[in-house]
Amino acid sequence: MFHKLFYLLLLVMLNFGCSKEDPPINKPAKHEKSFEIYKEAVDSLESGDYFYASKKFAEAETILPQIEFAAKASLMSSYCLYIINFYDEAIENLERFIKVYPADKNIAYANYLLAISLYEQILDEKKDIVPLLKSKEKIELFLNEYPNSEYALDLKFKLDLINNQLAAKELYIAKYYIQSQKWIPAINRLKVIVEKYSETIFIEEALHRLVEVYFIVGLLEEAKTTAVILGYNYNTSKWYENSYKILNKEYKIKKIEKTKKDDGLIKRTIKKLLK
Repeated sequence: MFHKLFYLLLLVMLNFGCSKEDPPINKPAKHEKSFEIYKEAVDSLESGDYFYASKKFAEAETILPQIEFAAKASLMSSYCLYIINFYDEAIENLERFIKVYPADKNIAYANYLLAISLYEQILDEKKDIVPLLKSKEKIELFLNEYPNSEYALDLKFKLDLINNQLAAKELYIAKYYIQSQKWIPAINRLKVIVEKYSETIFIEEALHRLVEVYFIVGLLEEAKTTAVILGYNYNTSKWYENSYKILNKEYKIKKIEKTKKDDGLIKRTIKKLLK
C-alpha cells in the first residue's frame, strides 16, 4: 500500500503541478460541464472513492476541450483503476493512452504505471510464467526507451527480481529432471540459467549441477571446464567445494582463515566521536 500511496503522490504532482495549465476561472459556458465533471472526479479521488473517480475521469476525458486535460483525465482514470487492483482494466486504459496520446508529457509515467501493473500480478513462478514474461518485456522496453527516467532505477530493481524468479523456475525444473534421471533436459535447463541469468543468485548452483550431471553421464572434460568457470568466479562458494569433491574424491578443501583486521584506527575514531 505504501508503494501505491507513492504513485498517488506522483499523480497528484502531475495533476496539480503546473498552475498555468489549470482550467481558467472564466470558462466558456459550453465547457463548464466538462470541468465540473473533472472536479467531481478529483474530489472523489481525494476522498478515496477510486472506482467512482475513475468513471468520472473517463467521462471528463471525452468532453474536455483541451487535449492536455483530456490526456490527464485518461491517465488519472487508469491510476484509479490501478489503485483498487483492477489491473486488467488499468492496463487496457494505459495501452489506449499510449496509442492516443503518444506525445503527452506524461507518456513515460504511463509506460511506468503499465509496467508496474503487470509486475504486481506476478504470483508464483512455478505455477504461471506468463505474468513474469509480460512484465519483463514491458520493463525492458521501458528501460530501452527511457534509460534516464526517474522511474528507471525502480524498474531495474524489479527486473533483477524477475530474472531471479525466472532463474529459480529453470533450476526447479532442472532439479526435477535430475531426480528423474533425464540428463539431457536437465542440462538444457541449466544452460538457460548460465546463458540468460548469469547475474542471478542461482548461477552458482546451476554451474555445480552442470558439473554433477556432466560427471554422471561421463562428459568429464565438460565437467572440468564448468568446474573451472565456477571456481574462477566463485571460489569461496559451497557449490564450488561440492563440485571439487565430485571431481576429486579424496581432496579436502582447506578452509582459509580470515586475518584479523587492524581496527585500531576505527576504534580511536569512534572514541573521539563519543567524547
